[in-house]
Amino acid sequence: MSYPELPQPAPGEVLLVCTCYEDGRALWGGLLDEIGARREDDRLVLGGRGVRLRMVEDSGWDYLHGGNIPALVPGTSPVPPVVVLADIPVVYGGGGPLLVDLAAIPGRGVRVPSARLGKILADLLGGALAFDDLVRDMDRCGMYQGDGGRPAFPTPTSTPTPTRRSFPSLPSTTTALLIRTCYDDEAGWQALLGELGGTDADGWVGADLDPDEIDVEQYPLTALVVDNPAFEGLQPGQVPALVPPEEHTTLVALADARTFAEPGRPLTVVDLYDCPGQQAVLPCREVGSLACNLEIANMDFYEFVAEEGIKPWWEEA
Repeated sequence: MSYPELPQPAPGEVLLVCTCYEDGRALWGGLLDEIGARREDDRLVLGGRGVRLRMVEDSGWDYLHGGNIPALVPGTSPVPPVVVLADIPVVYGGGGPLLVDLAAIPGRGVRVPSARLGKILADLLGGALAFDDLVRDMDRCGMYQGDGGRPAFPTPTSTPTPTRRSFPSLPSTTTALLIRTCYDDEAGWQALLGELGGTDADGWVGADLDPDEIDVEQYPLTALVVDNPAFEGLQPGQVPALVPPEEHTTLVALADARTFAEPGRPLTVVDLYDCPGQQAVLPCREVGSLACNLEIANMDFYEFVAEEGIKPWWEEA
């Protein structure tokens, strides 16, 4: 799938991109009223801070995801630090707009309250806030300073040791990807694959399941395995920009150092949709249920994000 390139914003201007359309018509939901802006042609001026949003519409961006944004930024400079998306959660769910990072870790996202968009953007552009600050202070629903509870495993903004910023593109698939990012425990990796049912000749786990043998309480994971040292050290926030736009991957699960050090072989699962780059840490036996529920739109990603101080529902007797 090929998306149109984004326009180059003027200095001090932030793009507000509509990614939800009906019969070619842009849908904004209630966002334009909620952000408290005055309109000047295709620009919106937010509050007393003077932040200018440039509204851009193109039905070619229908269903565009946050992770797709960095590849659509014009090659000219300067690169804008952030883009704002009015996407499906905004239009149909009443959620806050999605801010997509283009500077520190391109492609990751955080939602912000609509009424505070002007101040947050002004602080980002002025240097009073960094995108890392937004990530560190988001709730388990991916909302900056939201009231959805603190995640038990906050999404990392940095790593103990430097990691490269450039990784290859990930394989294109409509299901899930299981990516090995730690190469310190070969026996542990093989044990993980065995626990997931082993890989077939094409490198898939769970591809040839017998429907009569499936435990619906712990639905098995079907995923394409990516065992390539080029992805060593890959972090959750870096994942969304690596997912090709041709097919809509359900989720990406990382087998990282935690996987081989803790009971239950937990995987770090990365959201690609509502809050790109947000992580949920789950025992490997639960990741298949997350993928299944996302595929049939039965549950949202945040419902699998453990809340700090509260026993997660999948551990209850």
